[in-house]
Amino acid sequence: MPHTLTRRTLLAAAGTLALAPRRTARAAQPLVLTPGQTEGPFYPVTLPADADGDLVRVQGAAARALGTVTHVTGRVLDRQGRPVPGAAVEIWQCDANGVYRHPRAPDQARFDSGFQGYGRTAVDSGGGYAFRTIRPVPYPGRTPHIHVAVIVPGTGRFVTQMYVEGEPLNARDGLLNGIRDPAARRSVIVPLRPTPAEPGALAGTFDIVLDL
Repeated sequence: MPHTLTRRTLLAAAGTLALAPRRTARAAQPLVLTPGQTEGPFYPVTLPADADGDLVRVQGAAARALGTVTHVTGRVLDRQGRPVPGAAVEIWQCDANGVYRHPRAPDQARFDSGFQGYGRTAVDSGGGYAFRTIRPVPYPGRTPHIHVAVIVPGTGRFVTQMYVEGEPLNARDGLLNGIRDPAARRSVIVPLRPTPAEPGALAGTFDIVLDL
């Protein structure tokens, strides 16, 4: 019996060692690159005086933005999963009425003055970023989305869009479905779920993987 147990132990150890290189190789595989998307026509012409990471509260506004508060967090990474130092992240989106903060956007008179519309933040040492915004809403021709840009010193500016998991209009959105690779398309679709961080708010994680 002792001999049998020892043999089994050795065989188990050998199997573990045989599998170890495969696991290491799998872990080292490059991440799925975030697909680039169009900037769209409504990137701000002038940036708001209040352009921080909290789009829900505008300095001087009497009330917070309309809509469901949503915390969007994530990391900016290279294709090997390493943080990208010195990067900055921008987001912009329409308000809860489906109106952009832009002089050429339709229905400017209806724009929610309590919504910042644009935000910018620098990543931390781990590549992390965070925004407090609203859940994106649809407008004619588009499913709900948030425009995202990443600026990397010495490299340039990368633009993509973040979409919401479970939105019926996703199936008909031309820009989203223009991403032909299924894995790349899934990488920009983010589930939004209730968060204990703030009553009634949602939260989602959107990691951005750059070809660096």
